[in-house]
Amino acid sequence: MSQSTETPQQSEPRQSGPRPVRRDVSDLFSGGRLVAIPRKAARREQLLVHLAQTLFPADRTYTEPEVNEALRTVHEDCSALRRYLITSGLLTRTRDGRSYRRSTTTL
Repeated sequence: MSQSTETPQQSEPRQSGPRPVRRDVSDLFSGGRLVAIPRKAARREQLLVHLAQTLFPADRTYTEPEVNEALRTVHEDCSALRRYLITSGLLTRTRDGRSYRRSTTTL
């Protein structure tokens, strides 16, 4: 009896290098709607930058209802998204809460 000298094929080794810095956020959407707000802070930050850039032109001021309306086009929980945008510094709000602007220094 002869023993087989063949070895089972091994899968290719995984690369242990760093993950890509920028990932596309399109996988977070289905039919133009945000499926879920990411729990991981880095991934959520990517989403927030995308939302700030696509929903809020930097050259104008918004009321809270306008911010909510824009955010509702992608997800029903507009208040959570609005809070995340404020705390991340991507949107600024006046002290009285009446007007919002997209921050131009953080994008």
